[in-house]
Amino acid sequence: MSSGGFDLRLVWPAAAAWALAAVLVALPSIAAVAAGVLWGVAVALLLGAVLAVRRSDRPSARGGVLTRLGGILALCCVAAALAGTSVAIQAPGRMPEAARTAVEEHSEVTARLTVWSAPVAGSTTAIGGRAQVRFRATLTSLGDSVLSAPVVVFSTTSGTAPAIGDEIRLTGTLVATEPGDAASALFFGRGQADVMRPAPWWLDWANRLRQGFASAADKLPGEGAGLLPGLAIGDTTAVGDDLDNAMKASSLSHLTAVSGANCAIVLALVLLLTAACGLGRRWRVAAGLVVLAGFVVLVTPEPSVVRAAGMATIVLLSGAVGRPGRGLPALVLAALGLLCTDPWLSRNYGFALSVLATLGLLVLARPLTRRLRRWLPAPVAAVLAIPFAAQLACQPVLVLLSPTLPAYGVPANLLAAPAAPVATIVGLAACLLMPWLPGVATPLLWVAWLPATWIAAVAQTTAGLPGSSLPWLGGPLGVLLTLACTAAVLILLITRPPARSLTLVRVGSGALLCLAAGGTVGILVGTGVGRAAVFPADWQIAACDIGQGDAVVVRGADQVALVDVGPDPALLSACLDTLGIDRVDLLVLTHYDLDHVGGLDAVLGRVDTALVGPPENAEDARLHTELAEGGATVTQAGRGDHGTLGALAWQVLWPIRGSPLFQTGNPGSVTVLFEGGGIRSLFLGDLGEEAQDALMAAGPIGPVDVVKVAHHGSRDQSAALYAELRASVGLISVGVDNGYGHPTRSLLDTLGSVGTAVVRTDLAGLSVVAPVAGAVGGASVSGDSGSAATVNGGALRVWTENVTGAG
Repeated sequence: MSSGGFDLRLVWPAAAAWALAAVLVALPSIAAVAAGVLWGVAVALLLGAVLAVRRSDRPSARGGVLTRLGGILALCCVAAALAGTSVAIQAPGRMPEAARTAVEEHSEVTARLTVWSAPVAGSTTAIGGRAQVRFRATLTSLGDSVLSAPVVVFSTTSGTAPAIGDEIRLTGTLVATEPGDAASALFFGRGQADVMRPAPWWLDWANRLRQGFASAADKLPGEGAGLLPGLAIGDTTAVGDDLDNAMKASSLSHLTAVSGANCAIVLALVLLLTAACGLGRRWRVAAGLVVLAGFVVLVTPEPSVVRAAGMATIVLLSGAVGRPGRGLPALVLAALGLLCTDPWLSRNYGFALSVLATLGLLVLARPLTRRLRRWLPAPVAAVLAIPFAAQLACQPVLVLLSPTLPAYGVPANLLAAPAAPVATIVGLAACLLMPWLPGVATPLLWVAWLPATWIAAVAQTTAGLPGSSLPWLGGPLGVLLTLACTAAVLILLITRPPARSLTLVRVGSGALLCLAAGGTVGILVGTGVGRAAVFPADWQIAACDIGQGDAVVVRGADQVALVDVGPDPALLSACLDTLGIDRVDLLVLTHYDLDHVGGLDAVLGRVDTALVGPPENAEDARLHTELAEGGATVTQAGRGDHGTLGALAWQVLWPIRGSPLFQTGNPGSVTVLFEGGGIRSLFLGDLGEEAQDALMAAGPIGPVDVVKVAHHGSRDQSAALYAELRASVGLISVGVDNGYGHPTRSLLDTLGSVGTAVVRTDLAGLSVVAPVAGAVGGASVSGDSGSAATVNGGALRVWTENVTGAG
């Protein structure tokens, strides 16, 4: 029951509590029953173990093993029962009757909320001239009803955003999330939030320190300026998208924000200083706890910080009573305590990665160091084993977030990790001294900037190397394959082959790793060949072949928009890989039918700004949450919203915000117009005839070069709209043998009557449109597969995968 000198028996109760909490937060109605059953089983097991010990005068070895196993099983039941009881107690208060009524009636309400996270600003893309922010908060009242419900707020601001601890008043609408989400609802604010009560002094102190430090760091040059506040105090708002992507690709994202390592460094310094001052054990522990609490308040209680603080508190308290704490029991007790306090942490990726990384360091780092010392000098082996152990432990969860492997993650950590403590310590000192001794803080700020700049340079360099992110199988199968490969690596590195059976296991492990490596290289090479396909280098619009659904890419210089994501993440991923796209600057989800949103997993974590329609139910709202958690700014779109995409300008033409009609479903499809780079294009989602006529009535649109035909070419179309548009090309995203008769003959006749050449993905496959200077003439599409066909007398070029590309 132990490994490498570490007693792993405590791990099983924590794992049981974690697993049950992850299930029950999604099924809170059965939490009380499950907890009651587990309490009963735990009591029965404990009584059985006691009776077995009393009845046996001379217990056998086998009986002793069974007794120990029974004891561990009883502890697992107790831990799981604690988590279940916590869910049963907390779940009803997360969605009280007043909030439930507001959700069901879709009514606009005025709420009071307490802000509990730093507002995250939107991207540089303008949305109607307003700044977009989102933050976590506690909903404390709705009208006359007093409550306490965790929510995520999406709001706009024209001035200073609310600070942590502020009590605000905001008008908006509530949308319920799935039961397993950390937030019980999403709150979409309308207008400006009013601060009713400012943050208490201890939170205001931290807010001012963070704001002052961020402002000072913003005056420094280069990427190190944006990264330094994250390294020192957990403020990542200044980290640009390019640097954030580079940090993730190089497996350095754990350095972007404050983690458990930062907490350990600060605590170690405090204990050393108090020991140097001659303070006794209890005074050192008291000082450590006070500084620890202040540090958590300053850097904000993110899951990794809370985990580290809980673990450090356990170690400090055990040391205060003369029993020096050990790493693994402290980690397990901290995780168990936090899961029982907040069971919704069981579904938090940040918390899982923090626990797994620490577990990997505690359990794997030492045996890996011993094994690597056979080939490397001892100091090098120790330094290499630390990031390797953390990477092995975290990779199964990382695959769920992004189905890729960081090829240079370990060497990047070897280069960057030694600089992180310097940036943390010196940067934190500069932050604390900034209000009192700015003359001392400024030089310290520059000193901390140097390692931050080095870390940014390492991230960008490694992310830019060939094959920095290797493709990998996603989903549950990807996790299982990752676990199998991780076990194979550990078997090959740690075990010795004294027996024939173990030798066979090692041979099997090597074969598995060879197969996984071969498959990865094959996918990588295949992707490269696909990207080398000959189509116009200056293409602006690409209709992906994703079956019966929509997924159309618009490219403006070095920025990319994606209008809908189709029904299948795998098909969308294949299309984006072929086009060489790894980041989406603007995502438009026209509406929530599965054939338009089912492929969202393919771009989660890779979207900057998302334009969406009003959610109709909790499932729709969950998509907003997933996008926001992946770093996207989520905005409910309405007519008048506008912005830029590289050299292109875009504007939303539909729906009309505030109108009681055509807001959801097909009639409420978000309709976007792009203009620039020689092409004017319109994307109609699944608008029907009535909604299309209302769109024309809302204001003139004028002729366009390309129209994404509504609803896959269904019969429900407005001939008057297509006559007004007079598009040169009509893109129809439709599946082969779709069973709906799409595109219909009536629609094809309508397009033909106005001179619009049809390009349909069921016949053409992947189709791209590029501008070409030329006179405007009759519309036609011709050409061989893979060649540039001309449209409108040379004004446009269309490339299609298949010979029968157009109709």
